[in-house]
Amino acid sequence: MTLLDRVRAAGNETPAASRATRDEMLEWLKGRVREQLPADDIASLAKGNPERARNEIRAVCRAAFEGSGRFDTGLAEQEALADTLIDSMLGFGPLEPFLADESITEIMVNGSRSLFYERDGVLHQSEFCFASDDEVRMLIDRIIGPLGRRIDESSPMVNARLAQGHRVNAIVPPLTLDGPMLTIRTFSSRVITLQDMVESGSIEECVQRLLIWAVRARKSIAVSGGTGSGKTTLLNALSCHVPPDERIITIEDSAELRFSEHPHVVRLEARPRNAEGVGEVTIRDLVANALRMRPDRIIVGECRGGEALDMLSAMNTGHEGSLTTLHANSPKEAISRLVTMVRFVADLPVDVIESQIASAFDLIVQTARGADGSRMVSQIAVISPGESIRECIVAPIYQRDICGGAGVWLSAPEWVGDLVKLGIATDKEVQSWKEMSLCVS
Repeated sequence: MTLLDRVRAAGNETPAASRATRDEMLEWLKGRVREQLPADDIASLAKGNPERARNEIRAVCRAAFEGSGRFDTGLAEQEALADTLIDSMLGFGPLEPFLADESITEIMVNGSRSLFYERDGVLHQSEFCFASDDEVRMLIDRIIGPLGRRIDESSPMVNARLAQGHRVNAIVPPLTLDGPMLTIRTFSSRVITLQDMVESGSIEECVQRLLIWAVRARKSIAVSGGTGSGKTTLLNALSCHVPPDERIITIEDSAELRFSEHPHVVRLEARPRNAEGVGEVTIRDLVANALRMRPDRIIVGECRGGEALDMLSAMNTGHEGSLTTLHANSPKEAISRLVTMVRFVADLPVDVIESQIASAFDLIVQTARGADGSRMVSQIAVISPGESIRECIVAPIYQRDICGGAGVWLSAPEWVGDLVKLGIATDKEVQSWKEMSLCVS
């Protein structure tokens, strides 16, 4: 007897057709699939050939409905039930619709109590919630299992990156008091450009032009801001303007940067300790290694530790034009943060570190997030050495109120006057920018 015949025979044993709730139909369908496809077989098949596993489950579902008169359902509803079951067995289950919606940037599962998602910077509570904490825990295991990670009482936290690029954080009891927690930061399949940011109001056209010039002129830039303020998105948009004849090496804790057109990008990703507590490769290790890989530009996704010292050394020894992000609420605070990071790994005087920062960085671009969830560039500051060789001057040149309105330019960077000689902009373009931003005629 074939597989389809067995399913039809099993289905014929059920009572006559009747209307049932969606949950009842799913449970019945899951039982039929489990009878014909043991869980171990499904897991093995999904690991080796996910598409075939989906097709096998779909075939069993179709046969189950064909051989049963229990449920009064149309073909479209049957297909929808099969899709839901497949997602719950192989994919992200109830989270699939959220992941498929590119307008959603964050998904937060608070055990079985609630599920929230972020769209356009604003939190929304979903009507859906998981039936039990065990269901959430099984989903977490299904997500991190193929990534070679584990989570249990001895290792109750995990950070991972999915094949689609989404960033996952999971934390379970005993560290959480209200069940297992799952947070997924999603990323659009399309790279958001500076032009997209102009159209959405995140930056002004004059800001876009200056930032493009800064990247092409090999100015080292730090993007600072709070959590969720759009630092990585802006960093990615800036990276897209690196000339195609330069070799880019990106270094990230969890690979998020994407390049759709640049022909020469080498992507490196840090690695945590394994279950035995060995095998860790830090961002600092990768920065040191990147210097031996003939980089034209080094892009560090986030600078938050000892790698700050290696970045400063690289920028001051021939790797101008490097880019990074860091957590800070203002450009001045960004300098203090960098000093603190360096002092974690080197017992150097503060003034010496600040002089290195002044030599290494040219611009700090501050991002901010408004109360309505909107993200914008709120400040741009020029970094330069002071009169004393061991002094770091932070001079704001652009400011914008996060409550709305146009930004105000206070001055222009000195290097804007060199753009014509470098062949990056024409004299007419520079003059037009000054008229637009500084009201200089």
